[in-house]
Amino acid sequence: MNLKIIMDHRENKGQLPRLLYERDLIIETKTLEVGDFIISDECVVELKKVPDFVNSLVDGRLFSQAKELRENFEKPLYIIEGEVRDIFGVRNVHPNAIRAAMISLTLDYQIPFLFSHDSEETVNLLVSLVRREQLEKNKDISLRGSKRAWTREEQQQFLIEGLPLIGPKLAKNLLKEFKSPIKLLNAVEKDLTKVDKLGPKKAKMMREILDLEGEH
Repeated sequence: MNLKIIMDHRENKGQLPRLLYERDLIIETKTLEVGDFIISDECVVELKKVPDFVNSLVDGRLFSQAKELRENFEKPLYIIEGEVRDIFGVRNVHPNAIRAAMISLTLDYQIPFLFSHDSEETVNLLVSLVRREQLEKNKDISLRGSKRAWTREEQQQFLIEGLPLIGPKLAKNLLKEFKSPIKLLNAVEKDLTKVDKLGPKKAKMMREILDLEGEH
């Protein structure tokens, strides 16, 4: 299995990408709407150097980014790179404010932290994450979270991935079975359960979401 990571183009500078390209990975560089490194359809990494973490707290970016990470991926996480003890000496921000932010990100947004001393350790963490998600957990790379010119089939897959509990593999299976998104949307619950990896529970939830009338 070819291991792959999607990297935001803004990270394609300095020592980190050079170290990443030396590893046994397929590196795809794109403009990402969410996160810096997409590990799988569920996992995304936001990389913060120690100064940037504090700066993003001061200018208000930190929590808006956290909200986007949580809304778009089931397993977002931060990698904080640099000397962690220096985090309390950046921009004269009170240590309690930094502690409160980290607690909020962990408890309220449920986004964990990994810590890295330098680019080499960051790459080791990214590679370990890719191996865990794509080898051990057998996860695909999601089409969601990036901007590019997609084929018609990829656009259809992206649309279907927006349904509850539908990842890339299941989206492909659904397209293969129903041929088009409109046929899928009109499918009855019994026909949905014929698709591999789509059990009665998911089929019922899909049908309920599609049939639910919103409040206007």
